[in-house]
Order: sequence, then structure tokens, then C-alpha cells
Amino acid sequence: MFLEVNNLIKNFNKEQVVKNLGLTLDARHTLSILGKSGCGKTTMLKMIAGLVRPDAGTIVLAGEDVTLKKPEKRNIVYLYQEDLLFPHLNAFENIAFGLRLKKIPESQIKDNVDRMIASLELEGQATKMPNQLSGGQRQRVSFGRAIITNPSLLLLDEPFGSLDAGTRKRMQTLFKDLTETYKITSLFVTHDLKEAVLMGDKIGFMKSGNLKVYEDREAFIKDASTGVQEEINFWENLK
Repeated sequence: MFLEVNNLIKNFNKEQVVKNLGLTLDARHTLSILGKSGCGKTTMLKMIAGLVRPDAGTIVLAGEDVTLKKPEKRNIVYLYQEDLLFPHLNAFENIAFGLRLKKIPESQIKDNVDRMIASLELEGQATKMPNQLSGGQRQRVSFGRAIITNPSLLLLDEPFGSLDAGTRKRMQTLFKDLTETYKITSLFVTHDLKEAVLMGDKIGFMKSGNLKVYEDREAFIKDASTGVQEEINFWENLK
């Protein structure tokens, strides 16, 4: 397994927010995790990213125990719902930022960023500042900045939550295309049931700090606690 998380525990003020959490993920796969606000999803991602230290448990990435490693030593990128672009940099320079930190040659930076802009369907937007871009375009730039550095693992914390329905649908399709093109391994957290089903090669359900990962989509749908069957019945009853 490319990612192995074993028995993670995190307490805040004597409240156990994450409880003996475990998951495994193959390289180049996406695990989508469904859960309501406050269930521990974000705390789980922050522990894997190294932004929060677990009280117990281990995180192994590509065969290396990274549990106590600093965030910048893990080669993991965390994407928030907010795009968090640098307001003083245009779209091209936002995407190029990580490559410049790595001191990649200028000609290679231009080639890589131009190719990424094309993949993101942002032709003609490269010189625009963040405040000149739509919400969907800013999120695409944020994706490009994250992916272009070739991270081992991408963590997405409800990345489309602030977008309107149409833009969200386009971003879902784009993300699926990018994961294939750039061979991305990712954890995709969402509170949207349909999005969880659409985005993941595997699906997990998190509730009150407990995570259950399902063998396949059918098992996820059949589990009454996920709410899938309830939603299916709702729409069928409208006919």
C-alpha cells in the first residue's frame, strides 16, 4: 500500500475527535471520505499532512514512517476549500511558485506551467491577477500550484464547497481528468454524498471520529448509515 494510516487518535480538551482511525490507499487512487461538519475529517487530514500531531498512531507514506516528520518534509500538499492564492501574483506565477522554490530552470518552469495551464483549461488567463478570476478559475489555479510540484499525496478538504452547482460539476470532471493525467494519489473529503460517490476509487464514511472504508461502491450504497439509500428513495418517491 502507498499510504497506511494506523490507529490514529486525537483528543482536544479531553474530547476524542479522531478514534483509532485506520485506512490504506494504493498509489494513483483517490479515497473519497464522506462526513458531516465536526465529524473529524479535517483533523484527520491535518494529522496526515503534519499540521496536527496525533496523540497515538502511525502514518506511513511510500514505505516511510512520516508520523513525526515536519510538514515540509512529507511531500504532501493540503488543499483547502478556499483557494488561498497569492494576491500579488498572477495566475502563471501562482502556479509557478513551488517550482521557483525548487530552483527549477526558467525554461523548464515556463514549459511546465504552460502545459499545466492548458490542462486546467485556463488559456488566456495566465497574466490575470486572482481578483480578476472567477471562483472556479481561482480553484483551478490552486490545483495547478499544488499538482505541478508532483506531491506524493494530495489532501483535499471540501475543495468545491464554495462553488455554485454548475462550476462544481465542471471542477469534479476536471479533477478526475487531472488525477489520471498527473497520476495523483489523493484523499478527497466532502460532505456531499453524490460527490463522494463520483470522486473516489474507494469510499469512506466518517462519523463522530470513526472512519469506515468500504470494499466497493455497492457496499457503501447498501449501508443505511451513509444515507445513500434514503436519498435514492426520496427521488424515487417524487416520480
